[in-house]
Amino acid sequence: MATNAATNAAGRKPETQLALVRRARKMNRILAETYPDAHCELDFRNPLELLVATILSAQCTDKRVNMVTPTLFAKYPTVEDYAAADREEMEEIIRSTGFFRAKTNSIIGMAQAVCDRYGGEVPAKLKDLVTLPGVGRKTANVVLGNAFGVPGLTVDTHFQRLVRRFGWTEETDPVKIEHVVAELLPKREWTIFSHRVIWHGRRICHARRPACGVCPLAALCPSYGTGPTGQAEAQKLVRSGPFS
Repeated sequence: MATNAATNAAGRKPETQLALVRRARKMNRILAETYPDAHCELDFRNPLELLVATILSAQCTDKRVNMVTPTLFAKYPTVEDYAAADREEMEEIIRSTGFFRAKTNSIIGMAQAVCDRYGGEVPAKLKDLVTLPGVGRKTANVVLGNAFGVPGLTVDTHFQRLVRRFGWTEETDPVKIEHVVAELLPKREWTIFSHRVIWHGRRICHARRPACGVCPLAALCPSYGTGPTGQAEAQKLVRSGPFS
């Protein structure tokens, strides 16, 4: 059973699980209408490239990663190339993404593990992906959902913040949040819902001052009023991608 502390629109009583499911699915439909083009904003052509790009995206914007990966992908076209990479050369290419030494360790270690354990092919199962250096559930679900078509929820910082703000859960642990949301939405929606939420968090539902006055979810969100509710003031807070 999902953990839910949300109240109804009047703030009078806790929401039943059935009511929460209905509200969550309605919010998902509204997000689908609001962001019909929502997608993974990392550039990639195959599972390996997406895995590398997702490792690089830690504590870094997708825009910055996309500026770096063309050079990186050209330099290391195969997993064997990554596994045998010169550490200093790779560090120099990815330096601008931050934490470049740790990311280099993860990428080289990941590639070596893929070569040693999986015959040079990025595995398509969560249980296998999370055994690779630098790959947690979030990264694994990004790769599964966007490179292999396997539904997964990408519980990044935007996702965590928004589903709590939506009143869907009070959990703070990413794995617990993933399980809560999985109970609310059809499995086929998990990957695209993750993109919609991330897009909404980047564009309208900001951490400090959400643009409540122009939010399409306002009528269903128990946190309405956290940010400016006036349309003109809220509109000034709306951002558009790509994000720097």
